[in-house]
Amino acid sequence: MQRKSAMKVDISVPELREIFNEIQQQPQKLFEMIRFDIQETVGGYLSALIKAELAHFLGRVPYERGAGSSNHRNGSYKRHFALKGIGNVEVQIPRDRKGEFATKIIPRSKQYEEEIGRDLSLMYLAGISTRSLSMISRRLVGREISSTEISHANVELSAAVERWRMRDLSQERIKYIFVDGVNFHMRIGRDIELVPVLGAIGVTETGHRLVMSLQSGDKESSSTWREFFKDLKVRGLDGQHVVLGIMDGLPGLEKIFREEFPGAKVQRCQVHVARNVLAKVPKKSKQQVADDMRSIFNASSRKKAMEFFDKFVGKWEMTAPSAVACLDKSIASCLAFFDFPEEEWISLRTTNIIERLNKEFKRRTKPMEIVAGESACYRLLAFISLRMELHWRSNPIGKVRKNLPFLKESAWNNFTQKS
Repeated sequence: MQRKSAMKVDISVPELREIFNEIQQQPQKLFEMIRFDIQETVGGYLSALIKAELAHFLGRVPYERGAGSSNHRNGSYKRHFALKGIGNVEVQIPRDRKGEFATKIIPRSKQYEEEIGRDLSLMYLAGISTRSLSMISRRLVGREISSTEISHANVELSAAVERWRMRDLSQERIKYIFVDGVNFHMRIGRDIELVPVLGAIGVTETGHRLVMSLQSGDKESSSTWREFFKDLKVRGLDGQHVVLGIMDGLPGLEKIFREEFPGAKVQRCQVHVARNVLAKVPKKSKQQVADDMRSIFNASSRKKAMEFFDKFVGKWEMTAPSAVACLDKSIASCLAFFDFPEEEWISLRTTNIIERLNKEFKRRTKPMEIVAGESACYRLLAFISLRMELHWRSNPIGKVRKNLPFLKESAWNNFTQKS
């Protein structure tokens, strides 16, 4: 093939001076010119590649005769294709007379490269709605991408999310499990329903947290929770290492957990129990009852906690018998954390760890009002879960950062009454 000589562009001195004056007045013009030049160059490069692809398909270069060939070139048509960091480029797509040629470089169904689709999906998961992304896509990638296209790009994440959601747990030594459920308004067919999603956070023997499961289901149903726990075991969770389950007072949940993990104890969330007790107390006594319960829950030992509980019963049995009966029913489960290392007590008293995750779930889905189905819900929750796990890696349960000795000594010498 003959190489074409490079095209020479002559610019006069007055024209060059005018260009520099314009750039000095509007510096952004320089970058617009550069972008436009790059887009033209990349468009020409892709056009040349596809032209060579057609030559390979036909078995001959332009104007070359082929023995017995009945297919020929048949002009071309323009297409626009968006590239990350470059924008929308114009590409000439050649055709053949029989319509058999289909370029693999720019598939007919694609309007932008896959990397842009991944970036859009990431921005969507991070909190930008499909409508907002559609509005700003022209500024970001050089062409407007519809909210439907963005939704289709998100669907491609579903397979990866399912692999993560159903991943093997056999290598994880889980000792504590936090469980709870959270509700979402979800589109099911043509209807909008309130759908609960059950969640479980596991704590490993090294104190690290991970989201073990997210599964839609009725959180008020004992059979649903039983299947939820069985699924964890099917995926490899060794129930013999589980020694504690932390949960609120969902009906039947405590009983099912004990049956599925017979070697484990149950810690009822002290915050939920306190709310249930206070709901049965006259308004004028609520503050006093709350203070007395706080003394029980924050005691330095189980023995001290039971002493405070006995005082609580003696003080309130006559004026608030329903509240006393409510606390009495749950007191053993409220104090289960005393059987575990003291540095972990603050994390084991309540379901705050999983409540924090649920709060992130609700914060992210609030702008949407309605989640577009179960798969869409899992995509969002998986992203939030993985982001939370990154934060948890540096904050293991019970692992308090110790002060460096030389800082302790410096503080003692310079910032205390000793000095």
